Amino acid sequence: MTVRRTSRHPPPTYPVLLAIFLLISSVQLVKTSSEYDPYKILGVSRSASQTEIKRAYKNLAKEWHPDKNKDPKAEDMFIKVSKSYEILSNEERRSNFDRYGQMDENQPFGQSQHHGFRGFHNSFYFDESFFHFPRSRDFADSKYLLHHAQFNSDVLPDSHKRPYLIKVTSEWCFACIHIEPVWKEVVQELEPLGVGIGIVDLGYERRLANQLGAHRAPSIIGLVNGRVTFFHQAVVREHLRQFIEDLLPHKLVEKITDDNYLAFLDSWQAENKPNVILFDQVPVVPLLYKLTAFAFRDYVRFGYVDQGDTHNTQLLRQFNINTYAPTMLLFKEDTEKPVDIIQARGMKRQIMDEFVSNNKFLQVPRLVNQQLFDELCPVKQFHRRRKYCVLLITGEDKDFLPGNKAFLDFASVNKKEVLRFAYVYQRQQQPLCQALLPNQAALSPQVVILERRSQAGKVLFRSVSGGWNGSEEDKYRLHEELELLQKDPTYLSSDATLPELNNEMAPMFIIQWMNAAYDYILQIYDDLLYSNWREMMPILSLIFSALFILFGTVIIQAFSEPGESKPRAPKPKEQPQSEDDASNRASTSSRPPKKDFVEVTELTDITYTSNLVKLRPGHINVVLVLTNASKTALLRKFAKEVFSFSGTQTLHFSFLNADKHRHWMPSLLRSTSDAMQSGGHSDEDEESSDYSGHVLALNGHKKYFCLFRPVFTGDDPNDSSSETSFSSDSRRKSRSRSRSSSHSRSRSHSREDGAVPRRGSSRATSIEVHHKLDRLGLWMERLMEGTLPRLRVPAWPSLDETSNNSFTES
Repeated sequence: MTVRRTSRHPPPTYPVLLAIFLLISSVQLVKTSSEYDPYKILGVSRSASQTEIKRAYKNLAKEWHPDKNKDPKAEDMFIKVSKSYEILSNEERRSNFDRYGQMDENQPFGQSQHHGFRGFHNSFYFDESFFHFPRSRDFADSKYLLHHAQFNSDVLPDSHKRPYLIKVTSEWCFACIHIEPVWKEVVQELEPLGVGIGIVDLGYERRLANQLGAHRAPSIIGLVNGRVTFFHQAVVREHLRQFIEDLLPHKLVEKITDDNYLAFLDSWQAENKPNVILFDQVPVVPLLYKLTAFAFRDYVRFGYVDQGDTHNTQLLRQFNINTYAPTMLLFKEDTEKPVDIIQARGMKRQIMDEFVSNNKFLQVPRLVNQQLFDELCPVKQFHRRRKYCVLLITGEDKDFLPGNKAFLDFASVNKKEVLRFAYVYQRQQQPLCQALLPNQAALSPQVVILERRSQAGKVLFRSVSGGWNGSEEDKYRLHEELELLQKDPTYLSSDATLPELNNEMAPMFIIQWMNAAYDYILQIYDDLLYSNWREMMPILSLIFSALFILFGTVIIQAFSEPGESKPRAPKPKEQPQSEDDASNRASTSSRPPKKDFVEVTELTDITYTSNLVKLRPGHINVVLVLTNASKTALLRKFAKEVFSFSGTQTLHFSFLNADKHRHWMPSLLRSTSDAMQSGGHSDEDEESSDYSGHVLALNGHKKYFCLFRPVFTGDDPNDSSSETSFSSDSRRKSRSRSRSSSHSRSRSHSREDGAVPRRGSSRATSIEVHHKLDRLGLWMERLMEGTLPRLRVPAWPSLDETSNNSFTES
């Protein structure tokens, strides 16, 4: 009898089934999560460019925006589209997704497979909401998210027109959640006023956070004119509002009373801007008005009148202001009557912007920079109607005021959409006026009609004949030409390329430097006060290193033993000179040359009197003597040697052609007292001598000169120091010996060569042309020092040979 035993325990199938179920569920969730593809959501290929991705994102964002699409799934779809664009617009995150399938740059590479369990984690109760965190970023914040490229291309330039309030946040940030209600209230209050709002995710946009200097969350940053300022007070709505107000430049809006309103309105000509005055009941300038003034500060001046102040009764009575609602008046050239008025109880930013932008130019503004010229006279577009610029070229003196006033009256009567009237001051914009009026040098008013054709400055223009003096005849003539231009656009027959206009309103360099230094000091003070050590460490390190080197050098010098006194070099003996000579030497100090060439004029019968005889006191003319054969080589060498002295205002440079005026140099040497006493040479010998390469420094007023003799090559080297002339009898004798020895040597060489020696040619054979002026630079230095001997002359010989003969006989 067999007995079967049955097991009381069931087979272990339930754990196996549970494990299989969990495995299938996880695989399904992994598959579902892996199916999230930003390329498919945006509908672009993996090789799509940034332009295609941006275009697809814009189209889908418009389609699925919850404000326009009432589908219940629109909000989730819009978040997916925004998330996909965040991934694909960032090259780094796009590359990570293409390689590993991951979308969060905080996750290390190679762990993308865990993304599938994020959906599994979110399917259970203890998800992010268990710790009181939102499951996804608030939809209202998604439109404020900033990216690095977007910040530099859009936000940073736009900060010159409106301030930005930027919040730096991150995931799993308890303090960020704490300030969220206050942040939403501030955004709802400041955004309608025109303040830009931005949010930077510290985890996703580390590059942008580093650029802003934000290294922790939460942080609140103000951005104005490209300058970053951190908010360090308690996160309260009033503090944040005051923080934005303090970021704006001071004196944006001027307080107007009965005492200064006339001066404010009359400033339109000096400032070249219209004036806007706001009348309101509050004593403090509203933030909305300050923001509008900041946006249009380059075009319009803003003033504010407190209607409750007793000092403004005359102003309220004159313009008949309604005290029950804010009122804005806009004035242009006419200071007694406003050109536009707006009055509303609930003044909106859009209304104020439209009111100011429609009147941001004067009726006839002055072209003071290129930006104003581009806006007044835009370049012609093929799909737009032609616009012509009627330009008055005038002056700023009082004599031009009647003509300028007549031009303003003409522009006020002939207002048309296709015509823009403007004027320029010829002295302030000379390059522009010379391009339009090349043949008119005198300062006389002229009207030019032009049409811009390209951004490079090409224009078609025509000047109105007869000039402009403001008469009725001039107005009639200008009106006729404008009528002809409307009928026939080819009436503009001339073309030119205009240069860029000078910026007349640009501050001086020292003011720009002081403003930059002031901003830099404020930034350093702010960083030191609030202990932003990460940014301050390089600056502090540099400061302390400089102080250590400075004090270390002082301490070493203070405790070091004094060394032996060095023997002083003996001072050269100075020749006695008069006070006039001392002042003359001081005035002829060498200065760096202002040009890259040397101006050398030829001494002729015409220029001889002005360059020598009637030379101004204290001025010296340095004259090079040359011949036709040596002219090119000597002039090139002469310019090279004297170039460093060409910046001196009391030096002039000339050359004398000895072939044309061969009797002048002998006559000058005979006229000196030393040469008359020596009498060692005959006239015939002096006239036959070769004087090419000699340089004379002529003082026409005091009638003396210094002589430089050319360098001799192949002879005694002691003979080459002939920088002075006729200094003493001993030097004259040694020079004559060297000359006689050189003559004998040259004759012996010529006899060996079988050549017949010629009179006066032995010197030319012993001197190389390109080496004659080798020591001219040293001689010029001695000339500037005043240590060269001076040879006096009773009178300067004439270039005419007959006059020189009569001068010699006398």
